Amino acid sequence: MKKIEVQKFGGPEVMQIVECDMPKVEEDEVLIKVIKASVNYADVKKRLGSNKSGGLPFTPGIDAMGVVVEKGHKVTRVEPGQRVIAFPVEGSYAEYVVAKESLTYNIPDGLDDRTAAACPTVGILSYILLADLARVRAGERVLIHAAAGGVGTTSIQLAKWMGAKTVIGVVGHKDKAEVVTKAGADEVLLYNDFHEHINAQFGGVDVILDSVAGEVSEKSMDCLAKYGRLVQFGNAGGRPGNFKTSDLHKSCRSVLGFSLGTTRLNRPESIRQAASEVLTLLETNQLCLHISKEYPLEKVSEAHAWLESRKSTGKLLLNIH
Repeated sequence: MKKIEVQKFGGPEVMQIVECDMPKVEEDEVLIKVIKASVNYADVKKRLGSNKSGGLPFTPGIDAMGVVVEKGHKVTRVEPGQRVIAFPVEGSYAEYVVAKESLTYNIPDGLDDRTAAACPTVGILSYILLADLARVRAGERVLIHAAAGGVGTTSIQLAKWMGAKTVIGVVGHKDKAEVVTKAGADEVLLYNDFHEHINAQFGGVDVILDSVAGEVSEKSMDCLAKYGRLVQFGNAGGRPGNFKTSDLHKSCRSVLGFSLGTTRLNRPESIRQAASEVLTLLETNQLCLHISKEYPLEKVSEAHAWLESRKSTGKLLLNIH
């Protein structure tokens, strides 16, 4: 079988197609023939060596969509022949992957392959951030950073579905505003003055989703209303933000941290409910994932270069089979 392998940290060109043996299935695992895999910014960070997790060589990729071809004897939820999405044990940029049953989810019959492939990371993550951590309530105002990306466009829709009164998207360039508006945002702002604008117009927001960190996190605290919740789930900006305890207790505000990777590793079963909810929303057309480009496996370097350029919007997919 073929897979992508990174043998040294660096730019998109370090990813190479290699031939390898088929992976072996343990008793609680399934073997999946991968049809499509999504491209996530975490894949870029791992390729660059910036997230300091794992060694070399490795295969990039967090999630996969495909068909089960074999299962371990303790697996009860999925059967060979079923379409699934999964978070594999190793990277998903491969023709075949192995995944734990606890991180494998059946795809509803009414959901197409393309949408299902875009779902695992952005759909499940967005749902957990808004429903489980931020606990969005009807009538609240929600601010979403990196709003033109996969998590951003998905979170905008989910926040609206959960009853948010106003959803504000923040982007790095005005050219991305159309994508954010189409996803359902009521307003689109740029990073240079987003906190001042929000305070002047709304007097603050109730929920903030922040995957940027650094100065963006610090400015976000300036426009978080009393009893507001800031959910911090990434550091695309490259440096940490600083908070003071005085920012929290008197105003009854909260800063919550979340990592889907940490949760997959330590509490995999806690993800299952979110996966079920998101797949149902997609099947019933209550949620639509923005997929901007698809690439064949041999052009994975182009996909990474485009994502890394910060010009991409929505989800990028790899077509593998």
